[in-house]
Amino acid sequence: MTTAVEPYQPGIFDLTHKLTVEKHGHTALITINHPPANTWDRESLIGLKQLIEHLNHDDQIYALVVTGQGPKFFSAGADLNLFADGDKARAREMARRFGEAFEALRDFRGVSIAAINGYAMGGGLECALACDIRIAERQAQMALPEAAVGLLPCAGGTQALPWLVGEGWAKRMILCGERIDAETALRIGLVEQLVDSGEARGTALLLAAKVARQSPVAVRTIKPLIQGARERGPNGWLPEERERFVDLFDADDTREGVNAFLEKREPHWRNK
Repeated sequence: MTTAVEPYQPGIFDLTHKLTVEKHGHTALITINHPPANTWDRESLIGLKQLIEHLNHDDQIYALVVTGQGPKFFSAGADLNLFADGDKARAREMARRFGEAFEALRDFRGVSIAAINGYAMGGGLECALACDIRIAERQAQMALPEAAVGLLPCAGGTQALPWLVGEGWAKRMILCGERIDAETALRIGLVEQLVDSGEARGTALLLAAKVARQSPVAVRTIKPLIQGARERGPNGWLPEERERFVDLFDADDTREGVNAFLEKREPHWRNK
C-alpha cells in the first residue's frame, strides 16, 4: 500500500501556514510546520482547533495523522518568547488556546495518530498525548520540562500522562524533569509502536488506512466509551455501552457491515 499524499481542500477558513494539511485516502495528514523547532503559538493553536472542527464535518475523513516537519522535531512545545515578559493576561489566553486546540484533537470523532519523528517536548508531547495512538521513531525523545522554567503543563499533560504511564513515571517526567528516549517510552506505555528513523509518518498512514475498513459510525460511537473510563469506573459505563450498541441499529452502516460479512464481501460504508 502506498503512502503518497495529495493536497487537501479543507474549505474556506483561516488556516495558518504553520500547519500543512494533505489527504491520503480517508486520512488527513497534519504537519506541524513552524521551523526551526515546530513550536506552537497563538496562530497555530487557533488553526488546529479550526481544522479539527472542519474534519469533524468531512464525511470522507475517518482518521488523522499528526507529525512534525523535518528530521529533528515533532514539536518543541510552546514558544517561550510569549511568556518572557510575565504578562498574566497573555498567559491566560495561551493556556486557553492550548486547551481548546488539544481538547479538540482529543475529541476528534475519528482515530488520531501521532507520528513522533523527533523531539516531543512540553506542548509538543501534550499534542501527542491528545492523540489516540502514538508511533515514535527510535531517535525521538520526550519530556514535559515546564517546571524547569517555573511553569507547568497546561494542555492536559498532568492528566493524560499519568493515565497512560502511571503516577510514578508521570512524576518522574513532570516533577523531576526526566527526559525519556523512545525505547523507554515504549516500555512504559507512552507510545504503542517504535519504528526506524524516517518511518513514523508512513507507518502511521498505513495504520490509519485500516480505520477505513471499520464503520465510521461505529468508530465514533465506540471512541467516547473507551475514553469515558478516565472519568468513571468501568461498571459505570456498562449500561451506556449496551445502549450505544442498540443505538447502532439505527445506522445504515450496521446493516451493511453485518450483511457484507455474511455475504463474504467488503462493506460499502454509508457513514450514517
